[in-house]
Amino acid sequence: MRIKMVVIAALAFPGMAAAQNLGADPQIVRGCFASTPPGSVYPPCLGQASGQCQQLPGGSTTIGMMECIQAETAHWDAILNEQYGRTQDFNAMQDAQGASPVMDRTDALRDAQRAWIAFRDADCAARYALWQDGTMRSIVAANCHLTMTAQRALELRDMTGGMQ
Repeated sequence: MRIKMVVIAALAFPGMAAAQNLGADPQIVRGCFASTPPGSVYPPCLGQASGQCQQLPGGSTTIGMMECIQAETAHWDAILNEQYGRTQDFNAMQDAQGASPVMDRTDALRDAQRAWIAFRDADCAARYALWQDGTMRSIVAANCHLTMTAQRALELRDMTGGMQ
């Protein structure tokens, strides 16, 4: 998913190559993930890592803000991939222990994840298009990816009811 996000970002956000190589602290993101209670998908700590990044030299420009948001998104994407793997492992274990399931859980999750990725990308592209005449379009689209990726990571974590 990370490669796809970078490719989409490069296409959707021209000028990204001119960014200042800003970064977001992965510990802030992981702390946010860990402190978000089950069932919550709008953590108040979302955006703290990118906000801190935006305080650095160059972070307050449009390109800098976008780079900071994308850097935080990359950390959330790593968490999302970890949670997806854990949820798939949990589902495989459940399928192996259960009596002939109506639907293979691992296939169902894979199909749902693929559909979610397509939805996220289309939804964020629509937001970019909505703001296409303004300089905020890149920040709006990057923030959409951040928010939706973090929410999905938390949803995947919660799918197993803490049984991972």
